[in-house]
Amino acid sequence: MLDKLEPVSGSTHKRKRIGRGPGCHGKTSGKGHKGQRSRSGGKVAHWFEGGQSPLKIRAPKRGFYNKFKKEFDIINVKDLNMIKGEANPEVLFEKGLVSGKRNIKILGNGELKEKLNVSAHSFSKSARVKIEDKGGTIKIL
Repeated sequence: MLDKLEPVSGSTHKRKRIGRGPGCHGKTSGKGHKGQRSRSGGKVAHWFEGGQSPLKIRAPKRGFYNKFKKEFDIINVKDLNMIKGEANPEVLFEKGLVSGKRNIKILGNGELKEKLNVSAHSFSKSARVKIEDKGGTIKIL
């Protein structure tokens, strides 16, 4: 039964056999005469503009990239309320508050409910005040 299956008529086509003599797409094989596209491996990158300056270079440049910029994972004081006792990078990572790849900065948005010992790479002034007012300690890593 399965050996008698055939594709629907008209759904398959014979492959164009080029380079098989002058009677059947021979000689230049449909590639014209000379030039890069007639050669084997003669492809051009899709972005190539024939040798003129590419658009990426012609377009005006804007802005500034600071290669010395320090990236921080930011946590607000109100987010520290879910932690008891000590807040260090390992605990913050376990709770899902930081990625674990960047330095940590604590900002002073919100209120702290109880005493907490916090270790981080940087603190804002308002965060320092709020943590120390509750009797907590700050450790800069």
